[in-house]
Amino acid sequence: MIGIFGTDGVRSRINTGPMRAEYIVRLALAAGEYFISKNNSFNKSSKPIVVIGKDTRLSGYMLEAALVSGFTSIGMDCRLLGPIPTAGVAYLTHSLRAELGVMISASHNPHFDNGIKLFGPDGFKLDDDIELQISNLLQGSISLAEPALLGRAKRMVDSVARYVEFSKGKFSPKLSLNSLKIVLDCANGAAYKTGPNTLRELGATVIPISVEPNGLNINASCGATEPENLVNAVKVHSADIGISLDGDADRVILCDEKGVIHDGDTLLAILALDMHYNGTLTGPVVGTVMTNLALERLFDSHKIAFKRASVGDRYILEKLKQDGGNLGGEPSGHILLPEITRCGDGLIAALKILELLVLSQKPASEFLHLFTPIPQKLVNLPNVDKAVLKSDIVKTQIQDIEKRLADKGRLLIRPSGTEPVIRVMVEAENAKVIEKTIDEVCRVFT
Repeated sequence: MIGIFGTDGVRSRINTGPMRAEYIVRLALAAGEYFISKNNSFNKSSKPIVVIGKDTRLSGYMLEAALVSGFTSIGMDCRLLGPIPTAGVAYLTHSLRAELGVMISASHNPHFDNGIKLFGPDGFKLDDDIELQISNLLQGSISLAEPALLGRAKRMVDSVARYVEFSKGKFSPKLSLNSLKIVLDCANGAAYKTGPNTLRELGATVIPISVEPNGLNINASCGATEPENLVNAVKVHSADIGISLDGDADRVILCDEKGVIHDGDTLLAILALDMHYNGTLTGPVVGTVMTNLALERLFDSHKIAFKRASVGDRYILEKLKQDGGNLGGEPSGHILLPEITRCGDGLIAALKILELLVLSQKPASEFLHLFTPIPQKLVNLPNVDKAVLKSDIVKTQIQDIEKRLADKGRLLIRPSGTEPVIRVMVEAENAKVIEKTIDEVCRVFT
């Protein structure tokens, strides 16, 4: 069980591996044991609190019940938020002075997957070291609470309203969205209420799509990973801009009025340039190994320091903390603004972009076009054991491919931290170079 956490919590197909009810009870016991042991101030009149939110997956009910069973049996009070974005859990964990926050979500994955994300009292995701200690506690004996000291569970009916007010508070009070017609795709996920409500209350005309979750349709042909419906809706409704979130709303992509999609690299560029020239940017901007080379060149031309981290918002945040930075992100749409939010928040990232769009008085197509991305191609190789990447033969073959690629482009091969696949990315100006390199790499693994 050691090291059960991936790049973004624990994730698996429901009713398999760690996503079984009995395992989740055990995980709650271990997490509760860790945080209770770190704080000896708890007493009979003041039990430690754990905040639990979820997205709209059918399996969320089962996992929520399992978590409540584990946490209450060890003596923690539970505050159940219901469907709410991951960022809402992070915010309310800190706001309610809870000892622990839990988000039940597999983010952009299909409904048959689910996951557990844990947040500390500060509202930030747990460090690798803490996750490893919790993993180790899973293997040992855990003492349960005496009958009179069991925890209680209480559902918070105002959790959505609290998060909407928090989000609105991050939009400039001097501005309004009255001039904008916005298509908002909520991926039938956690933001199906918070997203439309926030934008409407800020004055926008909102055309919401994918806001009818049924437990099985989260991320299904919608959301940030499948933007076709967003593009069509923007064109049909002659909208000024489209916004697409994923299942737990921690990532966002945009669509301009012409139907062109703009990913997280574009958002990162806009925010970085604005903060740089306003004097509010601190430390280097942090991207990932997937960040487009054209964005790095743009930053260089503006004398903006830039660093790359491993894929995953937690690794971006770690590097931001190390270097004193206040802006990071990745192409998938995770944008980190640690002075504003405690984790990736697709809605608030979109609000900061909308502020600048309103001020620019430009159409989205003009405002969002800051650079031309260098072509990239990403291929997922399913059912490949990541252990093969340690093979000397495979390493040698990959090195030979990299030598042939040389200065023509960039090759990245990595195992997914959330799915059982090997991801291959090739970036080059020449499309033929991309296709040739992809074919060569695929032959290595077949």
